[in-house]
This record gives sequence, C-alpha cells and structure tokens, in this order.
Amino acid sequence: MNRREFLELAAAATALSTMGVRAANAQDTDVIRIGIAAGGPRTSDPNFTTQGSDNWATEQMYEQLVRPEDGDFATSPDKYVPTLATEWTSSPDAKTWNFKLRQGVQFHKGYGEMTSDDVVFSYKRAIADGTNRTIMSNVADVVAKGPYEVEITLKTPDVNLLGTTIFSNNTVIVSKKAFDKIGAEKFMTDAVGTGPYELTRFDSEWGEAMKRHEGYWGNKAKIANVECVFIADTTARTLALLSGNVDMIEAVRAPGWVDSMLQRDPTLQFDMTQPGSFNTLHINLKRKPFDNLKVRQAVMYAIDRHAVAEALKPMGGFMAGLQPDFFPAGSKTEDLPPELQYKYDPEKAKALLAEAGFPDGFDFDSNCSQREDYSSTMLIVQEQLRAVGLRMNLKIGDHTAYHADNRSDKNTLAMHSSSYPPIPTQLYFQQLSSKSEVKPDGKGGGAYSHYGVAMPGIDDLLNQALQATDYKIYVDLCKKIELQVLRDLPLIGLSTLSFTVARNKRVDLGYPVKSGYARWRFHRATKTA
Repeated sequence: MNRREFLELAAAATALSTMGVRAANAQDTDVIRIGIAAGGPRTSDPNFTTQGSDNWATEQMYEQLVRPEDGDFATSPDKYVPTLATEWTSSPDAKTWNFKLRQGVQFHKGYGEMTSDDVVFSYKRAIADGTNRTIMSNVADVVAKGPYEVEITLKTPDVNLLGTTIFSNNTVIVSKKAFDKIGAEKFMTDAVGTGPYELTRFDSEWGEAMKRHEGYWGNKAKIANVECVFIADTTARTLALLSGNVDMIEAVRAPGWVDSMLQRDPTLQFDMTQPGSFNTLHINLKRKPFDNLKVRQAVMYAIDRHAVAEALKPMGGFMAGLQPDFFPAGSKTEDLPPELQYKYDPEKAKALLAEAGFPDGFDFDSNCSQREDYSSTMLIVQEQLRAVGLRMNLKIGDHTAYHADNRSDKNTLAMHSSSYPPIPTQLYFQQLSSKSEVKPDGKGGGAYSHYGVAMPGIDDLLNQALQATDYKIYVDLCKKIELQVLRDLPLIGLSTLSFTVARNKRVDLGYPVKSGYARWRFHRATKTA
C-alpha cells in the first residue's frame, strides 16, 4: 500500500468511526446493511422524499397498488403486476380507472387492515402536497367504491397511468389511522406502510433501520433486518464495503471505478440498472451562434457518443436519440433516416462550422457540476468539441449551485442527468416542452434550450401523445417527437449511465437487477456466513 492509499484509508476509518458505522460480524446473516451516498436521511415519508437516497428505505417499507417485477421496469402497461390491487380496468377514453384491492393486507405496528379509505387518503395527500404534484394534477378525483375498491378519474386521458401515477413514491399507500394518531410532523420520520419491512429507527445523521414485517400479506422477508447507513464520503463508503462493515454500497459512477474496486476485491458483485440515468445535453437556443442549426449539427457530429458511452463502461450505454432502443420510443441507429443517424464525423463538423461562418471555430463558456458523472462526461465532450474548433471554457463547480444556475438560464451547453421509466412523454415534458421553459428568475422548468419558444418545438405532438387513448398511437407519436428533435437538435442524448451497487458475494438479492429506478427491494435476499 502506498502512502496516498494509506492516508485515504486512515481518513476513511476516522470518518466511519464518527458516523457510528459498526463492524459487521461475518456470521451476521440476519441483517443487510447498505452504504448510502449521502449525508443523512431527510424523511421516511414517501410523499415528501426529494433526495433519491431516501428511497432505498421507502422501497422496503411501502407499496403501491401495482408495480413492475422486482429488478425491472414495466416497458408497457401489460407488464405491471398486482400488488395492493389485485385487478384493474380502464374506460375506453383512459380517464376512469377502477382498482379492486387485496383484502387482509396489514399495516405495520398494529394499525390494522388496509382499506379503500387508506388509498383515498394516500392519493389525496399526494395531490395536495406531494413532491410530484405536476403528474398528480391530472387526477380529478379518487373515491372509495366500498371497502375494497377505488375509482380514479382523470382530467385528461392517460394510457400510462400505471407508470406515471400508480407506481410512484407519492402514491404508495400509508395508514390514515396512523397519520391521524401520531400527527403530520412525526409521520415525516415514522410513516406507516404495508411493505415487507417496517421502520424501527430513524436517525438524521446515521440512517434508518428496519425489521421484517411479520404480518406481511405476501412471502415474508428472508432476512430479518435492513439498515441504510448514510456515508457521503466516497473513500469511507468504499472502505466500509471492503472491510465488511456494510454488505453493499451505492457506486461511484465515474470511469474506471468498477475496475479499481475489482482490483481490490475480485469477488465483488455489481448490480446495474439499464438504462439508469439519461445524460442529456441542452443547447441554449438563445445563445448565439447556437441558434444556427448548422452549428448545432456541428456539435452533434463532433461528439463521439459511442466513445462517451465506452468511457463510462461498464455503466455507460448508447442512445441513438433520447430513449434507449429497448424503450417504447427508442430506435437503433440503423433504423433512423440516414441524415438523422449523426455518426461521428469531425470533418463534417468542421465543414458545417465553415458554412455557418466559423471556419476557425469559436470560443464559448459553459458550466458543469463537479460530481463525478457530470464532470467526467463533460470533460470528454470538451475535448471532442475542441478537436473541431469549438473551444468550450468549462467552469466546474458545486453540484447544487450548478443546478441552481441551470434553473436561472445561466448555461450554454447544460448537461442534465435524470432517471426515467419507459414513458417517454415524461422526458419530453420536463426537458422539451415550452411549458417547462427555463426562466431567468429560476421559476421556470428544466427545458434549458428554450425549445418551443426560441423556435417551433414539439408541443403539438406532445399534446397529442398525452391525449392518446390508444397505446400504439401514443408510441407512434413519441417516435415522431424523436425524429423532430433529431432534426432540430435542441437536446442531445449523450449516454445512459447505470445506477450501480457493489455488493459482497455473500449477499444474493434473489433476483437479477436488469432495469428500474435507483432502488430495489431486499425481501427476497439471502446472506451466507
């Protein structure tokens, strides 16, 4: 071990000690302990989670009416499986949905059986003050149709309701009786659900502990306890895994990290979601000369998107457009019209710049987050653009400040990283709709390009897709949006980046992780000594 590694490990050991992370006994097979990449939990109430890391615990404690198979996304409405609802129907206009509830489901801590009253309460709470009120705003009403049936009516059709609304953190079902008894403030750190684990400890500095819900309606969790230990420091988190203090950790999504971990412990296992984050690059159409289509085309030809994905392997993936090819509106490169394939061609990029009046290229400023996944990607892009004369002065700074600046329209080429389910209109609405246009006062949305305002956008097609009552028509409209975006280039799909967890070989999750959000359940997991 060299001096640098020694100092890193010494600092990490000190950090672990101050965090109260205890050593895991090799025979301790009744607990799964995961190291979370954040400073501490904010809430255990799923209606108010804004920090993705909190969702590791909420995923164990709460359930929705329906959900995908463990370790996957549902890529179409027919792939959702019954959970707290046993069956459901939709009206022909996709505006009225009826759900029959599973009977006999018990809440944690003796709060009794789940009924339609709890479902109505959970949904109305999400509509009133949840963190996903944009989607919930389409819900006109939720009413009980007896103790074990609810009806959800919508303001406009939604053929994807199961994915947009039902399988959401905000619409997990919590106990109305518990909320009324313990009060809203305590509920923030002691919410009561129906999931395979129930909360036993919430510590804003240490993390969250849960135990098996013995009254669970399905197969009970195989391991008795789960602990989500928050370790923000990368080196400390890595040491915690290598030393056996935790069983798994959230990975560092940066080039070379997986290889470096395998060099330290070749037996480590890595679980990766596909696609994970969508890394997109917004081109600000109000910043000259990026209002010129030839300049934007030059940017597209100058970026070797395959090389970007390759540099991030094994976590990185390629997108021909804005969706991975196995998502409903996704395409392979060869399926696109030749002029929209944008195969890497720096000479063509230089020619387009010359045609646009910039034979020698030009200089411009752009901001970037210092977080590893952002900075590593944008540094690659910076080098590729420089090779054709697009000299980007990249200003790298604090991650929170970076997002605040983007929200205030202070960027030229703004990278954004976010996870999306196989419901393409969610990305289009958040990153391309004129309704989500960024504003200088910070009160706008996440469409940093000003697409649909600085030039005609995809608003009409998006509205048609959102109003569709037939799923095939919905997908066809989304494919048209993909083609129009490739023609106009307000937004570039740089890569996907898998959410990744490194785990000790002694832990078997009980199912393969193929796709899905950055959280998965542990109720089927086993652990050997």
